[in-house]
Amino acid sequence: MQKAGLTVRPASVADVPSLVELRLANAEAHVALDPETYRVPQREAVARHFAAMLAGEARRDGVLVADAHDGRVVGMIEVLRQSDPPEHQILRPEPSAQVHTVVLPDARGRGVGSALLAAAQRWANDRGIAYLSAGIHHRNIDAVRFYRRHGYTDAGVSLGRRVDQVGGAD
Repeated sequence: MQKAGLTVRPASVADVPSLVELRLANAEAHVALDPETYRVPQREAVARHFAAMLAGEARRDGVLVADAHDGRVVGMIEVLRQSDPPEHQILRPEPSAQVHTVVLPDARGRGVGSALLAAAQRWANDRGIAYLSAGIHHRNIDAVRFYRRHGYTDAGVSLGRRVDQVGGAD
């Protein structure tokens, strides 16, 4: 897909260094939001992950990148397929995936994220995926606004509690 000075395409193994930089930049931004929840992963672990993910022809998940007019990778989106619920659970099976979008700070506000999300939706549709979700940290106001602008809505509430904080038995 091309948009004024921007090309969105499937990532290749040659893109691993750029994908690593995007993941690490995203991690640093998330650590700033909530250091209790997020961390900056080891560069080598991220490189191994993307190299393995992009190896081979038949990929379960998708990774798309956005190239600026100067050839620099300025964004990526991962489309990670979700497993169907087991037969004994009450949720209906529906082919679904979670998307993770990352755009370099100096490329934001130029339609990069929108182009990536549109390409991810086409990628998912071509593979029979009927539902996309985006897990967003509640403090990441810009990401919440971005996904809402593209038709994503609240799909429930995820509640949690640390086990080590549980009080005595009632």
